[in-house]
Amino acid sequence: MELPADIPRPYELAETVAPRVRRVLARNPSPFTFTGTQTYLVGDGPDVAVIDPGPDEPAHLTALVEAIAGAKVVAILCTHTHRDHSPAAAPLSAMTGAPIIGCAPLTLDDDGPRADAAFDADYRPDRVLADGESVSGTGWTLIAVATPGHTSNHLCFALDDSGVVFTGDHVMGWSTSVVSPPDGDMTAYLESLQKLYEREGDTIYLPAHGPAVEKPRQLVRGMIGHRRQRERQILRQIEAGRHLIADMVPHMYKGVDQRLWPAAGRSVLAHLIDLERRGFVVRSAAHGTDESWIAV
Repeated sequence: MELPADIPRPYELAETVAPRVRRVLARNPSPFTFTGTQTYLVGDGPDVAVIDPGPDEPAHLTALVEAIAGAKVVAILCTHTHRDHSPAAAPLSAMTGAPIIGCAPLTLDDDGPRADAAFDADYRPDRVLADGESVSGTGWTLIAVATPGHTSNHLCFALDDSGVVFTGDHVMGWSTSVVSPPDGDMTAYLESLQKLYEREGDTIYLPAHGPAVEKPRQLVRGMIGHRRQRERQILRQIEAGRHLIADMVPHMYKGVDQRLWPAAGRSVLAHLIDLERRGFVVRSAAHGTDESWIAV
């Protein structure tokens, strides 16, 4: 998927995107990261926090240090540990002396198809934030909002008294989030979306990829509806005699870049696992694979 030429790519520049918030875009565009990872600097006084430091790329780290401009870094916060989000945390910590705070480290332990290939195995936080815990600096407080689903360790961060929420990969304006088992969990993802929807005071989401979301509750409501539509679509695929994910995806994602079909298949699997928990489908050995599904 090629990005349109007119989409801004202000790489390695610190841009003000909200009061007390600047953004530095990493040069790692892809079909999964859009124009790249957006690192946010919170605070306009003597100290700042860095959210999602991004990939361990020298030019990006240099841009972050220049944007910090001698301020004290109180915390380096990570929403989750995919490799486009957290690897720069350790070198930035070494450069600034700041602690790494936020999501828990993630180690998967299962015998099925693994989803940890894209995880940062070297991530070592100094402090893990639980839901509702906070970190503060001069004129700002960031509150952790646990939002598992995209990954089991995903956190959003709410900037207190501002209406701003940093949503990582949980909610993005340009694309829906990939939910890939065994760590990605559709049940948890939908519960986390509902949790954000019920936060009535939030007025803007700043995601790790793509533009700011200026009507967040409207978008989240639509995302929940989209996921419910997907599960109905899956049930229709099964009714039509398509029991394998590989047979469902081409019919369900006709207009989507085929390079994204493997990721789409993982989301279909996540939906099927959720439907299985709720008693709508079961796995069948009739087609010689545990990814063969039939309606109950």
